[in-house]
Amino acid sequence: MKRINTPSEWNPLWLSHLQKNEKIGFVPTMGALHQGHLDLVQKSLENTDATLVSIFVNPTQFNNPEDFKKYPNTLAEDLKKLESVGVDYVFVPNVETMYPDKAELKLDFGFVERVLEGEFRPGHFNGVGLVVSKLFHAIRPHVAFFGQKDLQQVAVIKRLVKDLSFPIELEIVPTRREEDGLAMSSRNLRLSPEEREQALILIHSLKKAKKELFEGKFWLEVKKEIEQDFLQVPLAKLDYFELVNPDTFESQSEFSPAKKSSICVAAYLGEIRLIDNLPIIP
Repeated sequence: MKRINTPSEWNPLWLSHLQKNEKIGFVPTMGALHQGHLDLVQKSLENTDATLVSIFVNPTQFNNPEDFKKYPNTLAEDLKKLESVGVDYVFVPNVETMYPDKAELKLDFGFVERVLEGEFRPGHFNGVGLVVSKLFHAIRPHVAFFGQKDLQQVAVIKRLVKDLSFPIELEIVPTRREEDGLAMSSRNLRLSPEEREQALILIHSLKKAKKELFEGKFWLEVKKEIEQDFLQVPLAKLDYFELVNPDTFESQSEFSPAKKSSICVAAYLGEIRLIDNLPIIP
């Protein structure tokens, strides 16, 4: 595995793969890698000729500076994990490389960035759009792999690729979960044992809501019931629990088996904010 720190180091390697007509796969990460990230890597290894993984904790997507400071740094372990599975390249730029000057550009993704995560984390998707655009320009992959757990981010990146005409195919990989169902996340490392146990309310509520919708209950009735369930979990504070169209992120007030839909949830467990989602009609 070759470590690269700047785009100029990557350029001759990229050209070499291009001349051999080889397909390049790209997995962007912020480190603190878990099996969910490695699922994306595995998908790239299986479907492309060369796989590059980036590790960069992007400051512009954190609306809470404290959250940025506390983001786990496990670079040495991350590099070992990537090497062990056979990754070809790892791109580890520093902030000065990615942002030589303060970014003034503002990306507006319309409705999708004003609801749910966009509403609770203003500026977050602008930061995501900026860094993903920069990485796409630097790496120029044929295929980029993203996880379904960040469903709203996926919708934003699809819009980015479409509107800016990036010649990149997007591959969305299903959410990897712990044995008890909790969605894998770097933030899980910061949960206390009690918070970790109570965090299961997220997946339990998603599964319960899906079951009740298919049993014929009205969505608003289901939502109210889930909100009451969260009140019974001492360390949990619900931000939202919504039925949405996964492409547009418009809320749906009624469930229809004929319409694409997913349920999205976000909640605090103590000071740690977790998100999850469950496709109802893919």
